[in-house]
Amino acid sequence: MDTKNGNRLSAAGVLISLGIIYGDIGTSPLYTFRAIVGTSPISEQLVLGGLSCIIWTLTLITTIKYVYLALNADNKGEGGIFALYALVRKFKAKWVIFPAIIGCATLISDGFITPAFSISAAIEGLTIDYPSIPTVPIVIGILILIFVFQQFGTSVVGKTFGPIMTIWFGFIAVFGVIHLSQNFTVLKAFNPIYAWDLLVNYRSEVGVGGFWLLGAVFLCTTGAEAMYSDLGHCGKSNIRVGWGFVKVCLLLNYTGQAAWLMAREGTYLNGLSPFYSLIPDEMLIFAIIIATLAAIIASQALISGTFTLVNEAMKLKLWPSTRVRYPSQMKGQIYIPAINWILLSGAILVVLIFQESHRMEGAYGLAITFDMLMTTTLLVYYFTTAKKSTFRSAILALIFFSLEGVFLISNLSKFNHGGWFSFAIAFILFLTMFVLLKARILRDRHTEFVDLKHYVPLIQDLQSDDTIPKEATNLVYMAVADSKRYIDSNIIYSIFKKRPKRADVYWFLHVDTVDSPYTSKYSVDTIIPKKCFFVRIKLGFKADHRVNLLFNKILHDMAESAEIDLVSHYDSLRKHSMPADFKFIILHSLASVDSEISNFDNLIIQGYRFIKSHSLATEEMYGLELANVEAENVPIMVGPPAKVRIKREKEDAERQKELRYHGHIE
Repeated sequence: MDTKNGNRLSAAGVLISLGIIYGDIGTSPLYTFRAIVGTSPISEQLVLGGLSCIIWTLTLITTIKYVYLALNADNKGEGGIFALYALVRKFKAKWVIFPAIIGCATLISDGFITPAFSISAAIEGLTIDYPSIPTVPIVIGILILIFVFQQFGTSVVGKTFGPIMTIWFGFIAVFGVIHLSQNFTVLKAFNPIYAWDLLVNYRSEVGVGGFWLLGAVFLCTTGAEAMYSDLGHCGKSNIRVGWGFVKVCLLLNYTGQAAWLMAREGTYLNGLSPFYSLIPDEMLIFAIIIATLAAIIASQALISGTFTLVNEAMKLKLWPSTRVRYPSQMKGQIYIPAINWILLSGAILVVLIFQESHRMEGAYGLAITFDMLMTTTLLVYYFTTAKKSTFRSAILALIFFSLEGVFLISNLSKFNHGGWFSFAIAFILFLTMFVLLKARILRDRHTEFVDLKHYVPLIQDLQSDDTIPKEATNLVYMAVADSKRYIDSNIIYSIFKKRPKRADVYWFLHVDTVDSPYTSKYSVDTIIPKKCFFVRIKLGFKADHRVNLLFNKILHDMAESAEIDLVSHYDSLRKHSMPADFKFIILHSLASVDSEISNFDNLIIQGYRFIKSHSLATEEMYGLELANVEAENVPIMVGPPAKVRIKREKEDAERQKELRYHGHIE
């Protein structure tokens, strides 16, 4: 039983995992063997070698790395690149953030290509009976429907995903077995010597070595990352049992395709699809429909996964602030409008640029290889530190860095054939996250904190000073400081120096993103009874960060315990029991023009300002858009003060003496 995360092994759990997780890897038979054979003549060495490579890739990378090792590196039942990062960052190694953001960037770039690629591969089955049918408009139409549908949520339709994928896997297994039964000799490919022979000895008609076919072989395992990313939705036991069923179905179909290819040894594919060639003519339309549904489910899973990934990155301050919506009550289901329309635009662009799925193969796979390498890097570090298993870590590093390294080298040959597209998107995304990371480090390094107890008398005097107009009954500051002992110097500057702000009650509110996925708790420190409080909210990187709602809940908890009075302090309103007013002050740190900074830091600051100008406002990010909010810019020194020179001219002094001498100045 998988009791740790509450997702116990059950038939329903396995069915859900089939619908959520295996869409991408489950549709790989549509295109993997076609990509391996390509335009080369069909030969026993190519077919058996390609099949052997598929078998051992699914075994080593998908089964051993993800299903066994990665699922054991869960963060309280949650998986994925950021869950793994949250596990290892507590060991204070600063470099671990870079594999995390590279993995995030490459996964999201994959989200631009997967829907276009998988749906194109499914729809192109129509060209068998209708060679002149225009598939591009059909693919774009389906993409638009998928992305438009996101805003309504998928909780209802999602219940049908599992049964549809079960039908899909059963379907591909049956037709695989039918053709396998005609040539059982292809089962020799389970011997890895055939994979070795292909990689070392094979040469195509144009002299290209078998090693470079690994880029095509890699297509069979794209989607393996979803097993780890969606761990929290399904539970490891359900995923493992589900994978046992899925792997058998996939291998049956691949061996069936190999048997079909062996019957055509010495010929060329000439545009034929080995997958659709297994299907009798009378079943072809059904095959295209079920393949399209499977591709849509694969796309849906990737889109939802991208939303989750971006949401986690935002909470870790690694992504520009973007509006998040919750279209249903289903746990963890979110909708990010900006990301949705960007992904749709990118997917349509992929279809328009590459037109056919076989041309998209180059763009597909290169970015995801980087993601797998980043996951391996963090897994090795996790087993070395958290599990203190040096031997296991060494074996893990040796096998998977070598294996994924050769896949990466082979995939680099795709760069000029479409790989540049996914690489360019991943680079832009990485650059965005890098700028945000460096800007936050720069701000934290130069944000000063002062001892709050020194300012308690000042706060009390300000509260009783009637000569200063009252700013609000309750004044709330979002604080960087995470304890009651110290407070941001920016807040002190805002309260006392920029413009004195008198209030009956001061609140300092700090929101902390913690490593536990769904943590949601708070603590309150009383600085001055009923007059000044420090509130610290701890939220997991997967929890809802709706600060306004959370703060209101805290206020009502405190009112019930008589720590505060939520009735208005104004006499005219108090007699009618009107609620007290609140004003939120959002402080924006700006690099002072008086700072001397390096060219690199200046680029980071300029990049950060550009990103912020196109991001969601801080008050909207925290759900405060309907509250009384005031934003203030506060200068901070991000470098040594600029050196300036100036001196008083002596002419003025001499002129003063002359005037005194003549009696013009008393």
